[in-house]
Amino acid sequence: MAVTFDLFGTLVDVEYPSDPAEIVARELESRDVAVPDDWHVAYGERHVDAPAGAEVPLPAHVAHALESRGVDAAENVVRHAVVAAFDPDVTRRDGARDAVRDVAAQGPVGLLSNCAVPELVSKTLIRAGLRGEFDAVTTSVGCGWRKPHPKAFETAADALGVAPETLVHVGDDPATDGGVADVGGRFVDVTETPLPRIAAELEAEP
Repeated sequence: MAVTFDLFGTLVDVEYPSDPAEIVARELESRDVAVPDDWHVAYGERHVDAPAGAEVPLPAHVAHALESRGVDAAENVVRHAVVAAFDPDVTRRDGARDAVRDVAAQGPVGLLSNCAVPELVSKTLIRAGLRGEFDAVTTSVGCGWRKPHPKAFETAADALGVAPETLVHVGDDPATDGGVADVGGRFVDVTETPLPRIAAELEAEP
C-alpha cells in the first residue's frame, strides 16, 4: 500500500484570487505586454483543444488568449507573469505534517495535486513547511492530467513504485480525489476522517 495526499484544501488552505484574469493582466502589463481591452472575455474562452481530463498549463492558456487578440508575447514573459500572479498566502492545516509523517512510517507517501500554475505546488510546500516530506510529488501541470482522470493516479502510483490499485488517496473532494476508485484504489475523505486520524485508520485496515 502507498498513500498520496491532495494538497489544496487537504493539507493547506490558500487565499485564491477573486479575479484571476485581472491579476494576470496586471502582471502582464508590468512586463510591458499590451493586454487587450476585452481581456476578461479572452481569458474566459477556451483556446487549447485538449483531451478531456488533460491539464492545460495556465501560461499556455494565457499565451493563446493573448494570441487570439493579436498580441504576441514571449513565452518566458507570460510564464513569469502567471507565476507571479498566483503567489498566495499559505496556511498549513492542523495536523497536516504529523499526518504525513505518521503515514510515511507505514510505507511510501506521495503528493498528488491538481494545479495548472507552474511552481505553485513547490512554493506552497515550502511555505507550509512540507517540503521534503514526500517520496514523490505529482502535479497535473507536471504529468498532463487532472484528477479524477485515471492517468493522474496511475502516474502518482508509478512515481511511488506501486500498482494503482494499491493506492490510497487522501483528499477533500469526492468529485476529483474520489477518482482513485476508478483505478481500483481507495479514497479517504478528510471531511469525514480528520487528518489526525488518517494513519490510525490505515493501520487498522486488514
